[in-house]
Amino acid sequence: MFKKLTVTWRTVFLFFGVGAIVQAEAASVEANILDTVIITAQSAVPSSLPTQIPATLVGATKEQVAQTVNATDSEDAIKFFPSLLVRKRYIGDYNHAVLSSRASGTGNSARSAVYADGMLLSNYLGNGATYAPRWMLVTPEEIERVDVMFGPFSAAYPGNSVGAIVDYVTRMPERFEAHVKTAYNVQPFSLYNTDDTFTAHQESGSAGDRFGDFSFWVNVNHLNSQGQPLTFQTKTIGTAALTGGETVVNGAVQGLSRSNVPWYIIGTGTEYTTIQDHAKLKLAYDFTDSLRLSYLLGYWQNDSEGRSQSYLRDTSGNPVYFGNVNINGFRYTLAATDFGLTNDEQQHLTHGLSLKSNSQANWDYELAASLFDYQKDLQRAPAIAMPAAATGGMGTLTDQDGTGWNTVALKATWRPQGLHGAHIIDFGYSMESYKLRIYKTNVDNWLTGAGGTLNSDVGGKTRTQALYGQDAWTITSDWKAVLGVRVEQWQAQDGFTRTGSSATDYASRNTAYVSPKAALAWRVDADKAVKLSVGRAVRMPTVSELYGATSGGVLSVINDPTLKPEKSWTGELSWEQQVGELSLRATGFYEVVSDSLYSEKTAVGSTVVSRVTNVGRIATPGVELAANGTNLWLNGLDVSGSVTWADSRIKDNEGYVTVPGDTIGKYQPRVPEWRATALVNYRVNSAFNVAYGARYSGKQYSTLDNSDPNGFAYQGASKYFTTDLRARWQFMPHWTAAVGVDNLNNYQYWNFHPYPQRNYTAELQWDL
Repeated sequence: MFKKLTVTWRTVFLFFGVGAIVQAEAASVEANILDTVIITAQSAVPSSLPTQIPATLVGATKEQVAQTVNATDSEDAIKFFPSLLVRKRYIGDYNHAVLSSRASGTGNSARSAVYADGMLLSNYLGNGATYAPRWMLVTPEEIERVDVMFGPFSAAYPGNSVGAIVDYVTRMPERFEAHVKTAYNVQPFSLYNTDDTFTAHQESGSAGDRFGDFSFWVNVNHLNSQGQPLTFQTKTIGTAALTGGETVVNGAVQGLSRSNVPWYIIGTGTEYTTIQDHAKLKLAYDFTDSLRLSYLLGYWQNDSEGRSQSYLRDTSGNPVYFGNVNINGFRYTLAATDFGLTNDEQQHLTHGLSLKSNSQANWDYELAASLFDYQKDLQRAPAIAMPAAATGGMGTLTDQDGTGWNTVALKATWRPQGLHGAHIIDFGYSMESYKLRIYKTNVDNWLTGAGGTLNSDVGGKTRTQALYGQDAWTITSDWKAVLGVRVEQWQAQDGFTRTGSSATDYASRNTAYVSPKAALAWRVDADKAVKLSVGRAVRMPTVSELYGATSGGVLSVINDPTLKPEKSWTGELSWEQQVGELSLRATGFYEVVSDSLYSEKTAVGSTVVSRVTNVGRIATPGVELAANGTNLWLNGLDVSGSVTWADSRIKDNEGYVTVPGDTIGKYQPRVPEWRATALVNYRVNSAFNVAYGARYSGKQYSTLDNSDPNGFAYQGASKYFTTDLRARWQFMPHWTAAVGVDNLNNYQYWNFHPYPQRNYTAELQWDL
């Protein structure tokens, strides 16, 4: 099956060298159970992540999330975790809420892994904003706990786990229970010439029961959300002379672009109104106390309208969307597509099936399979100008029907007896298959039209198969070692790009890689532990990066089906200490990535094109400090916080943005040098609590050559400091109310799009 193994001398040295050190340490000590200090959430429901690996693991229980976070979407549950950021632009953000981690920015969604009950939610069809995890398949009310493991230190996970692994454990009842929740959100928003209020409301219900060996859980959720403007129409300030016939307009807002170039902001775009429905059914049958068969069926649908508004008004006060206009005595041309409209219609379906043993005896195993299917995924857009486009006319229809992915995993755990020390040996096989199809046609009526002439058609498939094994070896009561290796075979096939005038089919590819892992933990005493982890990860190119763009002329966007995968070496060294009720952690980390996948300008023969390409080498040293305390100073006061420093720089790059060499030494896009979190929760009594949280992120850039110093502009990436407030009160035995304010200090910040301004949330929940 595995035809080609890419093994370097560093791989051999690391894997066998670390193994020799661990073997030498083990020669003179006796076996026992190592109980290292782990800063994580305590709950009756255990984490599904591999806690036996001595790497950084953080988590939160359902109670902690409910008390401290104004959670309108499942990604909010990790809002105050160290070094993490989800680029959530509005409530129900279904296509841009990507996750960033210590050494990976929000443009690198394929460098983190998100799961729910072990089923993949990350969307590895592509990499970037439009391939966000499928957060909407988990509602906040379902979450029993959420955990994050940093780094590619478990052989059981693919190379996409290089940044972080997020796993949600959702509810499964032991008796009858039912829950109903309603929430309302209000956001006053003022920016440029927009001064409006945007609202969202959400209703959800769930119920479950257990009948002997059989249990079930049903969850439904409805969301109606109005988001603030996300894009803006701009015109660089020019000096074009008037030629006569221009419409005199006012309302343009003068400002500076992210590169400090003077421009006018002339209107808004991509202002979403989205109506989403989610339904989930989970069934489980326990053959024995330790063997469970589970099935999951999840459904999500979305009807979304993206609208735009012109700031420009003629002398009679009418909005102007198209044609030649006179702004302050100079001539500007408004194109037919400057003020765009979109209608999205989506229906996505997921299935999950698993048979899992959890006996904690000599052997445990799991067989799991999942399917995520784009049953319907349509986007409609006009090709004519507003206001005529509002009622129909020529346009395009983009259809992704047939797109999706499926996974298979066979896992086993062996706890051998009679060996020196206590061993937990995990091994298994996994397969992930992805299919992308984006079929775009020209239609006579963009609102209702079907069929039409071909505009573009792109697609392809990738598949990764893997074998892995790792041994968590408790050498003595004070020492634990983990050695693992993952061998992956990657295929890309059936790639094609077609337009109305050209057609290209791409050759298949097949290659394989080895990723070793190693970790060592030392319990210094009952309250202190030291952990060292190192691992290699190979992040394969996605279907979209290989095939998902159409070709054209000069400065066009074209495919590169020969892209190399990203290859990362990551290491971290942690000191963890318990001081009374306070857990402290200091972690130093270092990551080196070869062949990072980024879009940039590069030369193809005598032509300069923009394409996804491989950046030679990016290095990120950093330090993360974290603290977590319960009942500090007075009973009921919980405090947590973190500070992260990361110096992520481009060290080698043959491509360029403007001139060759202009990216060397520059910061990696969307990875700030400093970030911090703080969260204080005061549990006044068993029924009432108040929480206050704060997040900070320093200056960052969006471009490889850091040519965008003005982060506080449309398309820029700014620093930020935001604070949140939440109060929760169980005022009757089955009734709970909560009110909250996110972005309490109303900080205006950007990540290409403007983030939400101050917004208010009210919730009412009934639990039985």
